[in-house]
Amino acid sequence: MSKIIYKDESYAIVGALFEVYNNLGSGFSEIVYKDTIEYELRSLNIPFQREKEFGVAYKDALLKHKFYADFVVFDKIILEIKSTENLHDKHTAQCLNYLKVSQCKLAILANFHKDLLDHKRIVL
Repeated sequence: MSKIIYKDESYAIVGALFEVYNNLGSGFSEIVYKDTIEYELRSLNIPFQREKEFGVAYKDALLKHKFYADFVVFDKIILEIKSTENLHDKHTAQCLNYLKVSQCKLAILANFHKDLLDHKRIVL
C-alpha cells in the first residue's frame, strides 16, 4: 500500500470543508463557500493563499494566459471549490492543469452538491 501524500494536511483541509458544509448546508454559490472556507482556514491558523495566480511557461516564454487556483493551502496543496450538480472530467482536468503549473503534487477538488459535500484527491 502506498503512502498517502500530505495526510495530516489533507485531513485538516477536509475537516474545514465539512465544518462549512455542516453550518451552511447546500444551495449557495461557489463564492459563498470560498468566503466561508477562507474564514475557517483563518480560524484554524491554516496557511493559505486565495486566488493564487500561476503563469504558464512554454520554452523560453511566459504565456499571456494565467491560471487562478481557488486556494493554495500549506503552500503545497491546491484546493478547488465547486458548487455544481456533478463533478465532471473537466473539473479534474482543471486541477491537473493547476498541479502542472504550480509544481504542487496534490489537489483537493471539493463540490458542495445539493445533497452532500463531495471531495476527491488528485495526485500528480
